[in-house]
Amino acid sequence: MSKIDEVRAAMVEAMKAKDKPRKDSLSMLLSALKNAQIDKREPLTEDEENAVVKKEIKQTQETYDLAPADRADIKEEAAARMAVYREFAPADMNVEQITQVIQGVLAELGIETPTAADKGRIMKLLMPKVKGKADGKLVNETLSAMMK
Repeated sequence: MSKIDEVRAAMVEAMKAKDKPRKDSLSMLLSALKNAQIDKREPLTEDEENAVVKKEIKQTQETYDLAPADRADIKEEAAARMAVYREFAPADMNVEQITQVIQGVLAELGIETPTAADKGRIMKLLMPKVKGKADGKLVNETLSAMMK
């Protein structure tokens, strides 16, 4: 079952339950998924669907972060929307899992103790392996911690 079908089914449930905020959030997510599929002109793969969901979460997080302090309504709406989106997002890798992938990349490159000079080569090989599965910022921080 594709994410589009899952989101559509959840949206129907929300409509039946008369849960307008949840229905609106699901409608926005469904729209983003459909637009991505239209742009691609063929069904999305699971990784592409997950990337769309993560992109929506990231954009909503930015809305939450950039909302003025006196606009609690915007923050509440963004927080509720993120909670709904996270139901459809895959779990991110944790630091231990990222460290294992980094160690695999280091072994592949033949690097025993990484230095700042090696970072570009490491990231070039590392990012495609964790794309969509881990936050890039966390990956960068984990790699930087291993260099110290």
